[in-house]
Amino acid sequence: MTGALSHIKVLDLSRVLAGPFAGQIFGDFGAEVIKVEKPSKGDDTRYWGPPFLKNADGSEGDAAYFLTANRNKSTVFIDMATSEGQAEIRQLAKSCDIIIENFKVDGLKKYNLDYESLKEVNPALIYCSITGFGQTGPYAHRAGYDFLIQGMSGLMSITGEKEDTPHSSPQKVGIAIADLASGMYAVIGILAALAYRDKTGEGQYIDLSLLDSMISLQTNQNMNYLVGGTPPARAGNAHLNIVPYQTFQTKDGHIILAVGNDGQFDRFSKLLGEKWSEDADYKSNIARVKNRSCLIPLIMPHMLEKTTNQWMKLLEEHVIPCGPVNTIEQAFADEQVQHRNMVRMMQREDGTEVPTVSNPLNLSKTPIEYKKAPPKLPTD
Repeated sequence: MTGALSHIKVLDLSRVLAGPFAGQIFGDFGAEVIKVEKPSKGDDTRYWGPPFLKNADGSEGDAAYFLTANRNKSTVFIDMATSEGQAEIRQLAKSCDIIIENFKVDGLKKYNLDYESLKEVNPALIYCSITGFGQTGPYAHRAGYDFLIQGMSGLMSITGEKEDTPHSSPQKVGIAIADLASGMYAVIGILAALAYRDKTGEGQYIDLSLLDSMISLQTNQNMNYLVGGTPPARAGNAHLNIVPYQTFQTKDGHIILAVGNDGQFDRFSKLLGEKWSEDADYKSNIARVKNRSCLIPLIMPHMLEKTTNQWMKLLEEHVIPCGPVNTIEQAFADEQVQHRNMVRMMQREDGTEVPTVSNPLNLSKTPIEYKKAPPKLPTD
């Protein structure tokens, strides 16, 4: 055994991001992952660029987007719209433990590749369907895209600058968070189904929606509404339940101040030469949340007195959580990120070097292996 799931075989019928991301995680765990793509064209995300990978021969290759979620897989090119292609997929399904797909509701039923059809040839099959809105309900047949889901789930209503800020508007997250969260939920659900199958020998069907995933992911914001009765509003970079916990402008940029408890606030107050931690209006976090509008303007002038690096050094010396606002380039250049080997290089069979971002899980007995670069589209 070279990976925790090296005994598992996955048939990845999914496209774009949510499903392929889940499939890649299984590949990272050592599972054999077979990705089915359309002949000649392949996954749509191969063309979602620029930027595009430069092949070893100097030609333009796949879009960076495709490389995001398709390492540690083998690709087969099958036209599932044909009877021959459908037969090939059914044959593959016989020997697979898991199928991941993200077609529209009933999209594979017309090909007899839905769960009910394939469990006839493989009763132990775990079949995960990822859709925008799930297999049931009034929106079930709608197409679901990450951006739409971010808006519909309420996420955009709590993301962005405060409503009274000039030019403020709802904002989406800078990554396809609904797709990625759904991919991770898919992995969790499939692992639970594998545990159940180990006990009973029975496979099962998993119905997962992007909208459900995003509703679930909003955790404390959901509970703020359900308990408090008032929908949370946009707060920019501030935290609704903790103060001070936000970005502040410095002499040369910005810094994140993350004061998570009263002890930290006491040290912070003394560092600034203030007696706020002795003031009943600011002494406790509950009081600071209530009096946020008074406290934050008092902090802001202090933060403008020093550069970000000066504040970082000073705050860290006093054990007050803080951090810079990095660009992605700066994040990859960070010594901690480099120490953790968060970027690796993989190589395709033609010699093309492909960068990849490491799986964050470090397993002591069954470490992640980076065996297969995202498969290349055949040129012939």
